Amino acid sequence: MSEVEPHVLVVDDDPDVALLVRMLLERRAGCTVDVAEDGETALELVTARMPDVVVTDIEMPGISGLELIEQLRVRARDVPVVVMTAHVSVDYAVSALRAQADEFLTKPLDATRLVDTVTRLAAEHRDRRSTESQREVVLAIGAHPDDVELGAGGILAAHAAAGDAITILTLTRGARGGDAESRQHESLAAAELLGARLFLKDLIDTEIPSGGPTVRLIEEVVREVEPTIVYTHSIHDRHQDHRAVSEATVVATRRVASVSCYQSPSATIDYRPTKFVRIERFLERKLDLLRCFDSQTASRDYLDPDFVSATARYWTRFGGGTAVEPLEVVRESSEPARAFEHHRLET
Repeated sequence: MSEVEPHVLVVDDDPDVALLVRMLLERRAGCTVDVAEDGETALELVTARMPDVVVTDIEMPGISGLELIEQLRVRARDVPVVVMTAHVSVDYAVSALRAQADEFLTKPLDATRLVDTVTRLAAEHRDRRSTESQREVVLAIGAHPDDVELGAGGILAAHAAAGDAITILTLTRGARGGDAESRQHESLAAAELLGARLFLKDLIDTEIPSGGPTVRLIEEVVREVEPTIVYTHSIHDRHQDHRAVSEATVVATRRVASVSCYQSPSATIDYRPTKFVRIERFLERKLDLLRCFDSQTASRDYLDPDFVSATARYWTRFGGGTAVEPLEVVRESSEPARAFEHHRLET
């Protein structure tokens, strides 16, 4: 079997219809076709091998076609679904669309339309999967709320613009720096602005250990997210929490190909970046992220937009352009991050 052949799952309790659809798709579209006579069998086949397209009847015993679509959207969210039915009423079409079907075909089937529809949807699905396989999965780790946004907000905005998946892991709620509940809401607002997923943990502010508990928390998130790139604190930092998080991250992400350390306001003179990411297109978005933390802006000069912009300008002496974020590279894969390659503003 060729890997280029579209794989289609046909679901119909009428064996004659199922056979007809199978023959049309195999002979005219060059597809490989599996057939299920009910929704339960269809879900088992999807689990065993993910199809490029599902073609299903609506009226079936047990799980109906519409119920099948709902369950498919949980198990196989992006797989295109074509609904077949002998009913031509508007209500049926609306029901199918509300269940997130991609196409609606009526019986008796138009063979040409069936083949064209399945071929097109299969090609589109494979194109999407190819594009998604090139995307980075980013995990940004900070000790306190606003650490990640301050150190790598521009870089994360570039990843967001590239369509990369972003997760932020904050290991304390920052109770020593303000009201923990307020800081939680601020972190959620910043994550939403980035389109990022947020994990907010409950380690004790100023008492984060560098070993066991912190390593385990980070490992749990790494297993769930499976990042390709990690950003975290530098070991060259005066704040004990930042150092602890840096040490724990290096251990917990030992199987991640790319790990880099961003600059914090408490970084020491030993912070020696080796990578300089231009963020002029994303500096304003970084400032928007930091504005989410308004409970801190009055007492933290380093959150002042002028200070943040001046820091970004300082690093341009090494990275060029008009705004840069520096990174200490712990390890880096041979493949460059797409956010850097495609979303930097060239002068």
